[in-house]
Amino acid sequence: MLEQRELEGLLGHQFTRPELLKVALTHRSYHFENKEKSPGHFERMEFLGDAVLDLVLSETLMDHYPSQNEGTLSKWRASLVNETSLSTLAREMCLEKYLYLGKSEDPQRDNPRPRLLASAFEAVLAALYLDAGLAAVRAFVERKFAERLTTLDASNEYGADFKTRLQEWTQKHHRTTPDYKVLESTGPEHAKIFRVEVGVSGEILGHGEGASRKSAEQDAARSALEKIFEGEKK
Repeated sequence: MLEQRELEGLLGHQFTRPELLKVALTHRSYHFENKEKSPGHFERMEFLGDAVLDLVLSETLMDHYPSQNEGTLSKWRASLVNETSLSTLAREMCLEKYLYLGKSEDPQRDNPRPRLLASAFEAVLAALYLDAGLAAVRAFVERKFAERLTTLDASNEYGADFKTRLQEWTQKHHRTTPDYKVLESTGPEHAKIFRVEVGVSGEILGHGEGASRKSAEQDAARSALEKIFEGEKK
């Protein structure tokens, strides 16, 4: 288990109440196996983190896109806080390495369920909010979501439907539609993880993963759009 100090560095904040961060990193499976030394598990923190993230992203979207209506902003926010998006952000932080997991979950530490990662990500935001306030959460969120906010701008009205936007782009530039391919599906039946790649005319544009083939394809399309629009900015 890596030290919490390393995670604090990623969050940009040194906790004055480190027990908050420990709770945010503790899965219920670990808590119930180690009640004598576990301060709690992250499900209540996840509840708070979900609300805090919605607030901060709502404010950020309004600041970034003053001309967009509430319907578009709501769709964009939904695309930013869905399970695929949050679990991807958690993986970018290697959050799974810091989690306290019980015997049933620890064997999958290197390949955890997207739902678990998304929940832990929200719980960590709650811990950051409780220890440092909204400004610290805002700074972290704006830093972590910066690229995705740019992609929303490029995607315009399509919002969360990355597959639709990617298809429009490939039809315009390649006169064909994207090809999605399932690379693998891992895990037990009740917690499968699908990995998908998307390409056009033989060129691989992006990869994605999710708890279903559909969500994995959306994640792959999002990855492809980020690559495309980043290239267009150069």
